[in-house]
Amino acid sequence: MIEDTPEEKDFRERYAFELRKKKVASCVNPHFGCNELLEEMEKVKHQGLITPGRRGEQIKHEEIAKEILRRLPR
Repeated sequence: MIEDTPEEKDFRERYAFELRKKKVASCVNPHFGCNELLEEMEKVKHQGLITPGRRGEQIKHEEIAKEILRRLPR
């Protein structure tokens, strides 16, 4: 695993905070939990196809996965 730089850690924390604010109003897919997270994941995937290998998209993808797992019922 790659160690984050201080800038990447700051970006990761701010992005994770933004993801926590996404609404959990309506379930689109029980695996994802809500439509705003699903939309965000689609945006990140699309941007990753346009500019592959960028660290920002990798961080976003990791944080979305963490948020989805955090929201799954236990």
